[in-house]
Amino acid sequence: MFFASSLIFPFYILFVKNIGSSYTQFGFSYGLFGLSGALIYPLLGRLSERFDSRYFLLLNSWGMAVLLLYVPHIGSVVQVYIVQVLLGLFGAMQKHGEKVLIANFTDSGERGKKIGNYHFWTAVFSAAAIMLGGFLADFFTVQMIFYASSILYFLSGLMMMKTG
Repeated sequence: MFFASSLIFPFYILFVKNIGSSYTQFGFSYGLFGLSGALIYPLLGRLSERFDSRYFLLLNSWGMAVLLLYVPHIGSVVQVYIVQVLLGLFGAMQKHGEKVLIANFTDSGERGKKIGNYHFWTAVFSAAAIMLGGFLADFFTVQMIFYASSILYFLSGLMMMKTG
């Protein structure tokens, strides 16, 4: 999931800015992203007592897969706002699900070390994806990067299903 999101992130920022006509719209759109994520966290916390955290990761993967197919076709600021809200919701599912999953699969004595290793590898793969995205954008279109990320998200959802 990190690879797919990092592959598109720098281009999505440019994409959002190019659709809006002001930095106010750009700031508002990112504020919606953060706010929608914040508002769903209490619900995710309550739901995580009843549902396996992998369901949150699965919803994130497949929701992002579908959403990224739409992103290259955005043509208005209102559409950007809607996508930002959905990105915030899906992002919150991913962050919450991964943290609960890590907590469930680690022992308290080694949890810090394992979380450190987890963050190391996700950061390394995120950096590699960002660099690869720049390389691919030079040879293909930015839209192709969104479609490729959609496929990666879909595949990560399939992998999540196989682990359950």
